[in-house]
This record gives sequence, C-alpha cells and structure tokens, in this order.
Amino acid sequence: MAATTETTAGTAPEQNPVDRLREAFNRLGSQQKIVFMVAIAALIAIIVGAILWSRQPDWKVLFSNLTEKDGGSIAAILEQQNIPHRYSNSGALLVPSDRVHEVRLKLASQGLPRGGMVGFELMENQKFGVSQFAEQVNYQRGLEGELARTIQSIGSVQSARVHLAIPKPSVFVREEQKPTASVMLNLYPGRTLDGGQIAGITHLVSSSVPQLPASNVTVLDQSGALLSQLKSKLTEAGLDPTQIKYVHDVENSIIKRIDEILSPLLGADNFKVQVAADIDFSQTEQTAESYRPNNTPESTSIRSQQNNETANVNQAAGGVPGALTNQPPVPATAPLTQPATGTTPGQPAKPGEPQGKIDAAGVTAPLNAAGQPISTSKNATINYELDKTIRHTRQGMGNIRRLSAAVVVNHRKDVDKTGKPLTKAIPDAEMKQINELVREAMGFTKERGDTLSVANAPFTAIDKSENELPIWKDPENVSYIKDILKYLLIAAIIAFLYIKLIQPSLKTMFPARHEGEKHAGDGTGPGGIFGGITGSAEEAGEDGSTQVTIDNYAIKIQKAREFAEKDSKAVANIIKDWMGVNGN
Repeated sequence: MAATTETTAGTAPEQNPVDRLREAFNRLGSQQKIVFMVAIAALIAIIVGAILWSRQPDWKVLFSNLTEKDGGSIAAILEQQNIPHRYSNSGALLVPSDRVHEVRLKLASQGLPRGGMVGFELMENQKFGVSQFAEQVNYQRGLEGELARTIQSIGSVQSARVHLAIPKPSVFVREEQKPTASVMLNLYPGRTLDGGQIAGITHLVSSSVPQLPASNVTVLDQSGALLSQLKSKLTEAGLDPTQIKYVHDVENSIIKRIDEILSPLLGADNFKVQVAADIDFSQTEQTAESYRPNNTPESTSIRSQQNNETANVNQAAGGVPGALTNQPPVPATAPLTQPATGTTPGQPAKPGEPQGKIDAAGVTAPLNAAGQPISTSKNATINYELDKTIRHTRQGMGNIRRLSAAVVVNHRKDVDKTGKPLTKAIPDAEMKQINELVREAMGFTKERGDTLSVANAPFTAIDKSENELPIWKDPENVSYIKDILKYLLIAAIIAFLYIKLIQPSLKTMFPARHEGEKHAGDGTGPGGIFGGITGSAEEAGEDGSTQVTIDNYAIKIQKAREFAEKDSKAVANIIKDWMGVNGN
C-alpha cells in the first residue's frame, strides 16, 4: 500500500497539448488519418459556407429587358457607387432587395434607363454642314422618341414605339398628302386600355404632328389587336364612349347620394344600392308661332284704317231727242216740294236735317239742287294689331328619361337569451321611412315612370379566410422557413460528419478516455476501482489519521480481478496509459 502511495504521489508534469494531440494523431493508421483530415476540412468548409450563405443578400430585379447601351451605363454607375449587382440567366439586372428603391431613384435622377430610344437630345449634337435631309430625319426620329416617352408615362403601357410618315410638302394643292402615324404599345400583363385612353393617345399623336388628322393614327398592342378601331366601331353603332361614361356618372352620383343618407342609419356594410338610368341623348329644336285675338275694346290697337264714300246723281228719264227737246226752255216756276222728313207740311225742316224725297220704303233720298236724287256708297276698312308670339325651343341632351333603383337592407344583428348571435328583420315602419328617404335622395318622379324597390333580407357572411393566404403560402413565412431549414441542414451535415468520421477517429486517438467514460458507471473504469484504490492511497498519504480498511481494499481488489478476467484488453490499456504517464 505504501508503494502504491509513492507511485501515485510521484506523478510527472503534464504534457503540452500540442504534443499530446500529435501523439494521439500518430496512433491513427494511414487510412484513418486521411479520413480524419477530410472530415476536418469538410467541416471547416461547411462552416465557412454557412457563414457566407447567411450573409448572402436577397437579390431582386432592378430592371429587365434593358438595351445594351442602358445596361452598360447602369452597370458602370453601380460599380462607381460600390453597389453589388449581378445578372440573372434571363438578362435581368439584380441588386440587393433592401436597395432596389434607392438605386432606382438614383438612376432616375440621371435619366436611366432611356429605353433604347432618343428624343430631341439628338438635335443637340448636330454637326456643322449636315444636309437638310439628315436634319429632317433626325427631327422625325426625335419627335418619334418624345411621343413614345410620353405614351409610356401611361400606367398600363410598359413600352411604346411611334412611327411617323410625313410626306414632302407639295406646291400643288391637289397633290398634297396628309401625314400618317402608327403606335405600337406593349402593355403590362393583365392590363388593358379603355376607349378614353385610346382616344387620348390618338389625339396626342394627332396634335403633335402638323396637319395629321386623328383618323390617320393607328394604334396596336403587342398581340396585334387594332385598338384604334374600337372607337370607330362604337361611333358607327351610335354608341359614344362619352355618353356611356355620362350614364355611369349619373348612376354613380345617385348611388353616392343614397349611400350618404343610409350609411349613418344602417352602417356601410348593411345595405347595397344599384341604380339604372335611362338617359335621352336626342337633341330637338322646335319653333312655334301663336296668335291671340284682342279680348277687350280697350286693349285694341288699330294698325290701319281706310274709309271710302261715293255719291252718284240719278238722271231723270227723258224722251227721244227731237223737236221738243230742241225747243228753248220755258220760264222757271216754283216747284211743288214736300216737307222734309220728320216735319209736317207747312213747317220748314229743322236745321241739320236733310231735305229729300221719301220713297216707298220710307227712306229719305237726298236730292241735289236740281231736285234729282243722289245715291251714296260708304266703305270702311280697319286693320287691328294682333298678339303674335314666336317661340324657338332647343332641348338639350342628357335628360333623364327614367330611373330604376334597387336597395337591399341587411337584417339587424342580435343575440338570443343564450348569447347565440342571430338576425332580425327590420320593422315595416322603419322600412317605410327608408323607402321615403331613398325616394327623396334619388329624385323619384312618378310622372316620369321611375321605379324603386327596397327589400330586407339577411346577407350571407363572407368567409374572409378564403381570401387569406395559408400559412405555408405566405411569402414572409416561406422566407422564415427557408432560413430555418438552411441552418438545420447545416447542423445536420455537421452532426453527420462528426458521428461518422470525426468521432471514430477521436476514439482511436484517445482510447483511454473513451474506455474510462464507458466503464465509469459500473466502477470498472479508471475512475472506478483503480481510481478508488489510488484515491484511497492518496488520502492515506495526505492524512495520517485516515486509514484504509482491509475489507474495502480486498473488495476493490476482487472487483479489479473480475474486471481483468472479463475484459483483459481494457485493463491492459489502462495499465499502459498509467505507465506512459508515469514514464514521462
């Protein structure tokens, strides 16, 4: 026991870790050394690759379908500003996702990309002595480029090209030709142009070229569809896009008025309104001329008056001209006259009353100085002014001919006694009030034939979950899952290399340590029986009051013998390890 104590107490100093590692590495065979070195190199490569992979930016498209000139200019600017970039297999220019908008703004401030077309900047670098033909060609190219840039500013247009055919001016009026233009549009996927936008492009090109009528402008899209023909077809069919838009504006205006009056009462999502308007776009002119006679004498006014009066002397009947008529007249005698009308015989006529002969009808016939009767004739013509009215009426377009409106009101939400949600119909009195409010808001006119229908029905609940993306399809979640899988894959590869390649090599390099860990639990390892013996000796050497009993020592010796009989190789390795440590 004393010898054991001396041996344990005389331990040599520890080895250098590098020397111990070199000695352990030399224990490996040539094949094991190669496997171990390959495993260590692979592990280092995986760790470095994982670090670089984690630092790799998320690339996004900056621009696509760039021309060679624009691509070279943009790449030069990105290199000057030390902005990382690369090209994809499809030719798109990629930059880190967190710098896409910043780079686009910087490039836009420098006028990039130009889109492979030139504008009026082509005229800025004119050389001295250029011919008139070349100058005209450059002007036409610049005008085409400027028009294409302007058209590309429309939201639905991705790119555009404009071709102008401008004829040479002629001195003969009959031989003068009008210019023509063609516009090729490349629209974004899923985008279209309405009739108003097509008409706007047509008039834009027409107004930019002198003497170019809008009918000579042709507009095409990337599929070859003739867009400029749409407006002409509508015009030929009697459908004007502006009239259709006016109908929609009228309907939307009425719907908005109804919404504004019902929203505070029912809530924005508790009713739906639709209005159909019948608009009269016919334009009529009417001219009417009316006359009204004079009603009272006081209101009469004479325009012209004409009075005609004639008097004729009736000749007395005479005999046949002869001897008697040729005789000289006899002396005059006083004639026997009758009293005037209204007088009695022997009384003179009153002043102012005519003297005449009374005929059989009792009418006094006037007589002349010779006593011959006189016939008179009077004719009076009076023209009165008439009340004349001329009315010229011109009825404007866009009059509302008829309105039809439909309103659906949702049931009210409520809960029952158990707290379960339910819906209830709106009372008839409130529905009547809603009907009256809608009538006033839409301008209901019965004489015009307007109709209104207000119904109360429960709405079907919309499942919003159907519109939401599943968790596994959400782009953010997919990005997180990719990152997690990336690190899990790296960890799995490292674990595989350690278990299959590195750990067996370590067992070969440090066998005593692994064997001791294996048998430490049952007391058969170096820290078990033999460690207990050594420890007991150390304790006995350090403290004289502490003594090892014979029974415990015998039990440990017996266990050591059993372990040596059971696994002699492990015992031999332990003894070799002790001898190597003590020998150094």
